[in-house]
Amino acid sequence: MKILTVDIGNSNICIGCVNDHQVEFVERLHSDRNQTDLEFAVLVKMILDLHHVDISALDGSIVSSVVPPLTDLLCKAVEKLTGIHSLVVGPDIKTGIHTLPQGVGADLVVGAVAAIEHYSAPAIIIDLGTATTMTVLDREKQFIGGIIYPGVSIALQSLASSTAQLPHIQLIAPKKVINMETIDSMQAGVIYGNAGAMDALIDRMHSELGYETTVIATGGLAPLIIPYCRHEIIIDDELLLKGLDSLFYMNMNA
Repeated sequence: MKILTVDIGNSNICIGCVNDHQVEFVERLHSDRNQTDLEFAVLVKMILDLHHVDISALDGSIVSSVVPPLTDLLCKAVEKLTGIHSLVVGPDIKTGIHTLPQGVGADLVVGAVAAIEHYSAPAIIIDLGTATTMTVLDREKQFIGGIIYPGVSIALQSLASSTAQLPHIQLIAPKKVINMETIDSMQAGVIYGNAGAMDALIDRMHSELGYETTVIATGGLAPLIIPYCRHEIIIDDELLLKGLDSLFYMNMNA
């Protein structure tokens, strides 16, 4: 089966197509709340055309979202374009995880499902989006919580906008942590600082658990930060789409 997968985050909408459990492509759009359902339909059509996906070949669609105003817009856009009514990740959906906290974000659920399906538990799942989230699955594959802290882009924007003499910069890692130039110093602080924070948090999580875990990272900023962590961390840009695919099959006959 060929499934259209849509993950709506605060900064980006991640759109992909999964064919018989194989991700065919991953693309990102800005999470623009001013777009209409028709405008989103046109954008999705452009993406599908770019990847030579025949709309008539789609067998289903699933949407996860942490931006409620966009959820209905994207569902309407998909239905307008394909005629398919999308499955939406929510409290009543089957996940295969026995215990989930009330109100837990759809993105965290999807990431946990993908980690269980495609990687070993226990696991820590890191998602570098508008916020950086780190969620934990224990040895029994139970979702036991995690942390949320300001994302890389938020921290960088705040640094540049709240200080008179610091410029906006590109996220490129300088060769050293200790730097004389302002731009190099800012880049080192953001990249090595976030990498170091993740390393320290992984250590603390492992200490609380009493054992080590598989660590998986996803999100558009993962390739910029994770290579500078000292822990072994798997980067999987397709993680959430894999989780959506798994959830679709769990719920297709519900």
